Amino acid sequence: MVPILIMIGCCQKGGDKVIQADRLELKGAFGRAAILSNEKYRGVRLSISEDSLKIVANNPEQEEAQEDMEVNYKGEALEIGFNVSYLLDVFNTLEQRDIKMTLLNSNSSVLIESVSDESALYVVMPMRL
Repeated sequence: MVPILIMIGCCQKGGDKVIQADRLELKGAFGRAAILSNEKYRGVRLSISEDSLKIVANNPEQEEAQEDMEVNYKGEALEIGFNVSYLLDVFNTLEQRDIKMTLLNSNSSVLIESVSDESALYVVMPMRL
């Protein structure tokens, strides 16, 4: 029997903001944005609005990368920051094509999982940018 670690607080259930997208498209967009992210903090800002995700990264040299992509999202607009390396680690680990990212608000963690296989859950904490 495999022990299960349950973490309360950092991976809350009940997030009402669900983004569905193609994992490979997300991986490509975040990978391109990561090139110009700050080498020390690796932060990217996500601007989420109806059926749209904008990824912005910048660095101390005043260079900026912006990636816009279509996603399946219905809800209020939201801005949140993450360490792009952690998101890329999750996208590289997942095998299924369609994934969902569930959020509660701009200060909450994101729960990332496959749409078709919910056996693995990944939690990434936000960062302030």
